[in-house]
Amino acid sequence: MEYRYLGKSGLKVSVLSLGGWVTYGGQVGEDVAEQCLKEAYEHGINFFDNAEVYAEGRSEIAMGKAIKKFGWKRSSYVISTKIFWGGEGVNEKGLSRKHIVEGTKAALERLQLDYVDLIFAHRPDVDTPMEEVVRAFNWVIEKGWAFYWGTSEWSAEQLTDAHRIAEKLGLIGPLMEQPQYNMFHRERFEKEYAPLYEKHGLGTTIWSPLASGVLTGKYNKEIPADSRLAMKDSAIMQRIAAGLETPEGKAKLAKVDLLKPIADKLECTLAQLALAWCVKNPNVSTVITGASRASQVTENVKALEVVPKLTAEVIEEIEAILANKPDAPIKFR
Repeated sequence: MEYRYLGKSGLKVSVLSLGGWVTYGGQVGEDVAEQCLKEAYEHGINFFDNAEVYAEGRSEIAMGKAIKKFGWKRSSYVISTKIFWGGEGVNEKGLSRKHIVEGTKAALERLQLDYVDLIFAHRPDVDTPMEEVVRAFNWVIEKGWAFYWGTSEWSAEQLTDAHRIAEKLGLIGPLMEQPQYNMFHRERFEKEYAPLYEKHGLGTTIWSPLASGVLTGKYNKEIPADSRLAMKDSAIMQRIAAGLETPEGKAKLAKVDLLKPIADKLECTLAQLALAWCVKNPNVSTVITGASRASQVTENVKALEVVPKLTAEVIEEIEAILANKPDAPIKFR
């Protein structure tokens, strides 16, 4: 396993991590969650991502139970939660000081932990003053409930504003951002955030590296009944599934077909190729993966063997197929 510093901090996270979105507390039971976490930990994965909204808190409960059962040394793993959608009440959502504080306490109870290592503002809140948000997350850190705070799907302008206010107040700005990043979703990560990596030492914990499974090739013929996109109770998954029927969606599936020979040449799966492509980007601190069975964790970890095979020539082949390189891309190492 490779470990990278999370942005400008001294904290190291495994370059592949495991997240609870959609899967734990929802798609699979607690026993499967345990198996996946155990498999991940044994392969050197030390970062586990969660959020108060995942399965209405059940994902945190499942992950917390597993960690307590295994008795892992607290310093051996890094765990996160995200605050924004906590419930139906008027003050159970957003980034008010009240919800940040109460949401954090509730998340810690579900996880059965005294603190999380990372806490994220799950989305920007245009109705709450940025100073209130910055002060609240700093207060959570001062209480010892989290070590670092960050954001998820914030614009570069919002991140810059948070840093400006934090600097003015002598407080801690957001260390990390959790954006979507994959072969089909590149503009924000590679172009919009580009100045922030050096200026603020922005760390990244990227999600959806497989584009909700589209980059695995399993949806090229049909949507399997046991897949995420077949989940009828998930509006997000249903929207993605419907999108595959559009001209744009069919074009993506066609590109996946074209990527298959490259994966075959590198002796890996399409999923491993897509994960390795994300890892290849030096501005990626960790790639959050999902797994509904332990064997998926093992297969995902094998993507690290593919990274050295992504030479400049192979990257050029991939770019020719994707044809979506941002105007001002970062340099791949």
